Amino acid sequence: MEQETRLTESQPVPHDHAATPGTLRPGGRTAKVRRAVLDATQDALADTGFHALNMDRIAASAGVGKTTVYRRWGSPVGLVTDLLHDMAEQSLPAADTGGLTGDLRANAELVRDTLTDPRMGAVFRAVIAAAACDEECARALAAFYRTRLAEWAPVVTRAAARGEIPEGTDPVELLRAVSAPLYYRFTITHEELTGAVTERAVTAALAAARDGAFLRE
Repeated sequence: MEQETRLTESQPVPHDHAATPGTLRPGGRTAKVRRAVLDATQDALADTGFHALNMDRIAASAGVGKTTVYRRWGSPVGLVTDLLHDMAEQSLPAADTGGLTGDLRANAELVRDTLTDPRMGAVFRAVIAAAACDEECARALAAFYRTRLAEWAPVVTRAAARGEIPEGTDPVELLRAVSAPLYYRFTITHEELTGAVTERAVTAALAAARDGAFLRE
């Protein structure tokens, strides 16, 4: 039985929901439990990475009964999956600077600021490592980026309407071209992500877009 001094959910989570973390948006005590557990998960990923993620330690750190954590999230993969859903929901909205150059620069700077942040950079490194070896984590990470790309897609659509780039430019492909060089340096070569790197990525992606490189087929 869970100790009364720990956070517990007011009602049990149905088994089918527990098998798919992040599909609920609970309120009240259940929301507090989820917030505490996801914060503890993020801390653990930043400190020790995915492979050291331990359900019992997450429960203790969050002040939540172990039974609740195992019932709702099931495994470390379930924790990471739900954390990614939460991160997508909490991400900042897209910029609207009035021009595509400014919007893409804001996007690139957001990516760079996230990856170079000591805490969030470590979290993303751990999540990317988890996705490389677990299919469920990979799907969750892909869903996270689909959500973020969809949030930023209107900046490309507006730019095409203003005549800055050709009509029919694929927003997702253009946005990927901006962030891809940053993630390459972050995950593969471990090079410093400087302002110059960010600006070069924006300039190259814009030039390609104006030449029609990202037109939908």
